[in-house]
Amino acid sequence: MSTGEIIIILFVYLLFFGAKGIPSLAQTMGKAVYQFRNAAKDVQDEIMKGAKDIQKEVQTPLDQMDITAAEDTPQKRENQQAS
Repeated sequence: MSTGEIIIILFVYLLFFGAKGIPSLAQTMGKAVYQFRNAAKDVQDEIMKGAKDIQKEVQTPLDQMDITAAEDTPQKRENQQAS
């Protein structure tokens, strides 16, 4: 939203609810912004946690990984049959 749009919305709100309603509007808007920021932070934290988990998996040494399926290749089978 641009500044002009916000000013128009506040003006219309002032016309309908009067000056006494502005503090409650500000409080409601403040709570909404706070909740949105918390939700955005939670999503960002989850994404970073997932990225760190993936990074740990990629950095796992090969001797700790189960690579028995990768060792059984068609070329290796042909070489074993030829010998």
